[in-house]
Amino acid sequence: MRTAKWLLLVAAAALGPGVGHAVTDPERLATYQEFRAAFDARRYQDALPLAEKLVTLTEEQYGKSDRALVTPLANLGTTQYRLKDYKSAEDTYLRSVKIATATGGTADRLLLPPLHGLGATYYAMQQYEDATNTLQRALDLSRNLDGLLNPGQLTILDPLIGSLVSLERHAEADREFQYAARVAESAYGAKDVRVIPYVDRYAHWLEDMGRYPAARVEYARELTIAEVAGPRAPRLVIEPLLGIARSYRLEADNAGPDEATPYVDPFASGLSLLTQPTAHNPNPDGEKALQVALDTIDKTKPTDHRARGRTLMEMGDWYLCADQFDKSFGRYREAWKEFQQAGSTDIFSAPRQLAYRAPTIAANRSPNAERDDFEEHTVDATFLVTREGRTKDVTLGSTEASPAQQKSVSNALRHARYGPRLENGEPVDTPGVKFSEKVVSKKPRP
Repeated sequence: MRTAKWLLLVAAAALGPGVGHAVTDPERLATYQEFRAAFDARRYQDALPLAEKLVTLTEEQYGKSDRALVTPLANLGTTQYRLKDYKSAEDTYLRSVKIATATGGTADRLLLPPLHGLGATYYAMQQYEDATNTLQRALDLSRNLDGLLNPGQLTILDPLIGSLVSLERHAEADREFQYAARVAESAYGAKDVRVIPYVDRYAHWLEDMGRYPAARVEYARELTIAEVAGPRAPRLVIEPLLGIARSYRLEADNAGPDEATPYVDPFASGLSLLTQPTAHNPNPDGEKALQVALDTIDKTKPTDHRARGRTLMEMGDWYLCADQFDKSFGRYREAWKEFQQAGSTDIFSAPRQLAYRAPTIAANRSPNAERDDFEEHTVDATFLVTREGRTKDVTLGSTEASPAQQKSVSNALRHARYGPRLENGEPVDTPGVKFSEKVVSKKPRP
């Protein structure tokens, strides 16, 4: 009897751990349901061990290279991503992509979630080239599987656009901005408020690119959608109205002579339909847009003090750039009080750049920026911003940029305008303001 019992123990030890417990589908399903409950409740720390357990159970049931692992690995990668453990997420997504490709090919639907997750992880890690390539691959797969205008690709387009913008691949970014808005319109309808975020993001980017008439077209488009949004309309119209006004102001201050050609403005009214920017004399329709925004806020109860503060601040900026300092300072004082009621006046704790026309050698303006025979240098500057928003005493730090390049940046800064820092609602001078500009020049011959 003792000999038989000893033989059973030896046999059990030889077979190893786990033989006594075969993983079943109901066990994995129960673990998955626990995981989803924690994940959907955004309890990612609780979801992580459950996601890891699900991967382990799947490996025990099917093996470490089986197709059944693709989704559990993608879920684990997404949990790690939400916890900002990007390196672990990258490794997990890569394994999921590898298994999906090996078992189903490059057109496999199971490949889409880990590919999307991997691209989003690269974007979060600021590896924009990797993010662009991976997300473009996910986007192509999505369109091949579900059609050119399927709404599922919107979550892929968001980090892809961000990567293209960071890489300054402007033509590609512009194309994808427009495509995202088109997909949203196709999915929800041209007048649906869900289209607004895509139009608004495109408008802001056009504004950042200095394409002010084009930005205004998109803000006007956003305004048209917001105006028919029912009870939400009074709050939704504020952002496009401020954008329209800001685009007029920036155009007047930043547009050069070569950009001052007439254009048809969809927001302009009456005889001012054909307009062109004039330095320090912005189109009055911008001021009207600000007043409409302020009137709308004042009619909406309860008062949104932050929105009212932003609108008054934009009015102060408008009058400052038009050298109407009494009006400007009055609006700033009112804005300060509104932000106080909203809980923070931090927005006025430092000068805000309102207008700056970068020199033609700047990396974001020069057509040579991406050429291999050109190199990039950084010019650092320090200066005083006066209470009237002007720059004084511009000094440059040490740099490898040429004297001519340094002078070009210095001249551009002398014409810049800033919203002044406020103390207790009053504009004050601010010394020691810093600014950096990247410039490009042809590489010297070896």
